Amino acid sequence: MSSQFKPNIRVELPLKQHGISVHAVSDIRWIRWRPSALDVDLMIDGDAHVWIHSIRPKDAHVKEYNTDTELAHALPIVQIRLLGEGSTYGTSERLVFSATPQRLSYVSHTEWQDGHSHFLKIEMHDKTADIAVQTQFGVFFNVPVLRSTVFVKNEGRHNVFLQAVASLSLGYLNRGHDEWWKEYEVWFANSTNFREAQWKAFEPGDLGMDYVGASDFHKPGTRASIVKSNLGTFSTCGSLPMGALSRKDGKQCYMWQIEHSGSWRWELGNILHGLYVIAGGPNDQDHQWTKKLEPGEEFESVSTALAVISGKTEDAFDAFTRYRRGIRRRHADNQTLPVVFNDYMNCLDGDPNEQKVLALIQPARRLGAEYFCIDAGWYADVDDWWDCVGEWKPSRVRFPRGLNFVLDTIKDAGMKPGLWMEPEVIGIKSPVAAALPDGAFFQRLGRRVVEQSRYHLDFRHTAVTTRLNNIIDGLVNDLGVQYFKFDANIDVTHGTDFNASSPGDGMLEHRRAYMAWINRLYDRFPDLVIESCSSGGQRLDYHTLATHSIQSTSDQTNPVIYSAISANILTALTPEQSASWALPAPEYDDDTIALCMVNSLMGRLYISGRIDLLTDSQLQLVIEASDVYKSIRADIPNSVPFWPIGLHAWHQDWLVLGLKTVSAMYLAVWRRGGLDSFSFQLLEAQEHANFSALYPKRLITVLKWHAAKKQLSVTIPTFPSARLISVA
Repeated sequence: MSSQFKPNIRVELPLKQHGISVHAVSDIRWIRWRPSALDVDLMIDGDAHVWIHSIRPKDAHVKEYNTDTELAHALPIVQIRLLGEGSTYGTSERLVFSATPQRLSYVSHTEWQDGHSHFLKIEMHDKTADIAVQTQFGVFFNVPVLRSTVFVKNEGRHNVFLQAVASLSLGYLNRGHDEWWKEYEVWFANSTNFREAQWKAFEPGDLGMDYVGASDFHKPGTRASIVKSNLGTFSTCGSLPMGALSRKDGKQCYMWQIEHSGSWRWELGNILHGLYVIAGGPNDQDHQWTKKLEPGEEFESVSTALAVISGKTEDAFDAFTRYRRGIRRRHADNQTLPVVFNDYMNCLDGDPNEQKVLALIQPARRLGAEYFCIDAGWYADVDDWWDCVGEWKPSRVRFPRGLNFVLDTIKDAGMKPGLWMEPEVIGIKSPVAAALPDGAFFQRLGRRVVEQSRYHLDFRHTAVTTRLNNIIDGLVNDLGVQYFKFDANIDVTHGTDFNASSPGDGMLEHRRAYMAWINRLYDRFPDLVIESCSSGGQRLDYHTLATHSIQSTSDQTNPVIYSAISANILTALTPEQSASWALPAPEYDDDTIALCMVNSLMGRLYISGRIDLLTDSQLQLVIEASDVYKSIRADIPNSVPFWPIGLHAWHQDWLVLGLKTVSAMYLAVWRRGGLDSFSFQLLEAQEHANFSALYPKRLITVLKWHAAKKQLSVTIPTFPSARLISVA
């Protein structure tokens, strides 16, 4: 761009009419918060509005974060929209420039520390609406991630109706780098059924947001924004609840995640020469969410987390991995990482019976499984059971000697038994549909919502949780079930308006009630393992994953395609929660079986397939993978992922994923095409590092380390295939 078209960042604009504060330096008061891993500077302007000036990691160069007091590019620390109030500028399609934040006045702030956790609470008040607003920030375990939650309380005498409460509101992300359309890129991950966690970087202009010269004409910015949102009971049916803004020079990255298992939205836009991000849970415009607050009532927003890194996009996942461990419920399962066999994928496919399951038990024992989970179908007398589910009683047709006989056989083989359930639904033909009151189901305008011949349960209703508690108690106490796979296979988009201010309100409160029920199950059965599965990876969010110890990553059945998911999935969750299917099959050659197993070795080893039909040679290849996994799994809960060649494209021939701890490093390398040798830099390795192909031993692997260049060359003669490599 020629110089005459560059914006003049010192131009004085009449911005007060647009709700943007402009104050002299003498009007500014500072809150300088210094938790363990971040430096956070907030400003209180002459009108008592509170703004975040900057958030920076401890290792940041101060010059990268100018200390100017200009607020024209900034945002108030909360974005709230009330019923009947639109925006003060631009378009109400965006959450920015909402009227309420311009009226919020600073009241007080408090800092405190609880162990390794640091907190800052800022109290504000809106005299017009008579609401008290509290923003609470948290930083945990010396990780450069800021968690933000907003609380809104009605202190007046009349009802207040909320239509948006964003928990993250941060402006001027590009402070000191005003040509953002040249210097920054936007990252997000498409994540759909069978194609989870696929990240890509975009120029802002490619997404419709670019420099248009608006500031030269006394405009705060364009009406353009980059928006990602989700609607429904599948939180990641389309995109991960994450995004990132990164400098192209690799020296700065902001990455955010929204911690909710239902509807959410994030928005990236510009004000003058500054970029902003707003993120949070449901709102009226996208999700039909309105929340009525009666006098004295308080609402807590969905939490959002923001990583701030002096590095590139991939570095932010290191911080998020450690942060996610810090906020997650403690469970022994995340330390011991037992091997799981599940009889569904490319195996019994929801059609188990006594004979079929018994045939799998000894092969599962031989390959080292420690849990054996019987998947869908164990409760159904008929083959077509989709619209009949809900009783969760073992079928005597499928298991004539009783399901307990099969579960006891699993125990006798030295494994712990598990069962699949779909606790959130009732088939329309199930007798339970008539036994429960209408209030136990999602409704719209007095009618039950039917989705794919099923009703969706509302976990706010005690009839739902009481009934399911009795079922779980029986399965655990009477049958000895020690593992549950809780699945969800319908996506109800707008929720329920029964006993709710709006359909979106009913949805939000149901999702919170469901996760509260899961936590109560863990409280009652501390050793129980509960896997989260939502048509595979349709709930890869840290509302769900802050509770569940293990998560299915996909329903993808093709192991070669699955590799692209396995190589990227650790962007969405910690390795020790990540259960990618290992799917060996009798028709596969050794190289393909090796690829199947490597798909699962960098997280939780989770095996299925017709292992009862494998030859002894094939089974030995699976056993070898299990043995290798058990030799390295103690390192996984302390590891962080890295991507030596960057995040991967869906059809990429060679894929490389790394895990590193203080004392160990592992690489999973997949070859799906291309030349038989591939070289890449491995900056994380020491100059005199030793490389060893851990798995599979019987297949040819050639490793050459060029120490001066820190470059590793891997030769895999055949494809599709994969290797697990140790770096010492």
